[in-house]
Amino acid sequence: MRKAVFPGSFDPLTNGHMDIITRASQLFDEVIVAVGTNTNKTGLFTTQQRLALVTEAVADLDNVSVGAIDGLTVDFMQAKGAKYIIRGLRNCKDFEYERDIAGVNSVLAEVETVLLLARSENQNISSSMVKEIGKTGAKNMDQFVPPIVVKALEEQFK
Repeated sequence: MRKAVFPGSFDPLTNGHMDIITRASQLFDEVIVAVGTNTNKTGLFTTQQRLALVTEAVADLDNVSVGAIDGLTVDFMQAKGAKYIIRGLRNCKDFEYERDIAGVNSVLAEVETVLLLARSENQNISSSMVKEIGKTGAKNMDQFVPPIVVKALEEQFK
């Protein structure tokens, strides 16, 4: 069985993330979305809120589950029996970062990193940008995030 982990902070989950999750679900027998905390960024939603949002957003994908990650991705993967890490690439800056992380992960454990290119409509979407746009009360957030996240952002920024 080919089991993959898609790690990230998902703060918030974007349409770009959803596209990568959906495409990965077609490539692997099982995909686990591993919700963690990026200590280099200021969080908007708690881990529990992010877990709930991602779980609801992926509910229609039968082979996708969601879990919390605390620590190294490779340790989480080992505990889950996964051999593949899924990462999305928007640009060459992402590539350089992911290449370096993939190198370290392959030294730490026997894992393979699979890079999926962002579709053109998602190349400029980042969680950081979504948070900034959300703070302004902008409309049409559904072009950036799933409907459940639009509602959560509206509630968060009331």
